Amino acid sequence: MEIKGLDYNTQRESLLMPEYGREIQKMVDYATTLPTKEERLQCAKSIVRLMETKVPQMRENADFQQTLWDHLYLMSNKALDIDWPFDVSGAEKFHAKPAPMPLPQGGIHLRHYGKLVSELLDHLKDMPDGEEREELIRLTANQMKRDLVQWGHGSMDDEKVADDMARLTDGAVQLDLQHFIFERINQQEPQPKRNGKKRK
Repeated sequence: MEIKGLDYNTQRESLLMPEYGREIQKMVDYATTLPTKEERLQCAKSIVRLMETKVPQMRENADFQQTLWDHLYLMSNKALDIDWPFDVSGAEKFHAKPAPMPLPQGGIHLRHYGKLVSELLDHLKDMPDGEEREELIRLTANQMKRDLVQWGHGSMDDEKVADDMARLTDGAVQLDLQHFIFERINQQEPQPKRNGKKRK
């Protein structure tokens, strides 16, 4: 429902820096219209003091005054003609988008096991025999079994874990299922919906 005479934010021009609010933006717009540099600078100083009250947490930064003047420069659409007390030439960095993070390019043989398990299996290929290797095999096999359960790739078949370990290590790891004991894994069964009613 639209009521005549009311001014809705959705009908207004978008704010360049919403954290300072529309009233501060109006002050910045007004400052750009003042006739002399001296008047514009005095008005700008007053605006910066008000901006600081809007974001008091900014005082924790050593260069917070620089940041405030950078923000003022941007809010004026670079149109505020004053002798800037700070160098605002780097103000555009606040609107720069971060560079996209590169996706990992290394291939994972079976994605449900994930990159960590893949790296562990690669490490086991060349690892010398001993207690440390046996412990790593135990940890890796149990993690693989948990991954199978979590991602629903078939049953909790111990033979599948053994087969995958042998295949993904090029035969370097052969689980002896007659002697190897997996940790107990509890599968959580889905609970029936109660529709907000308590059971009696």
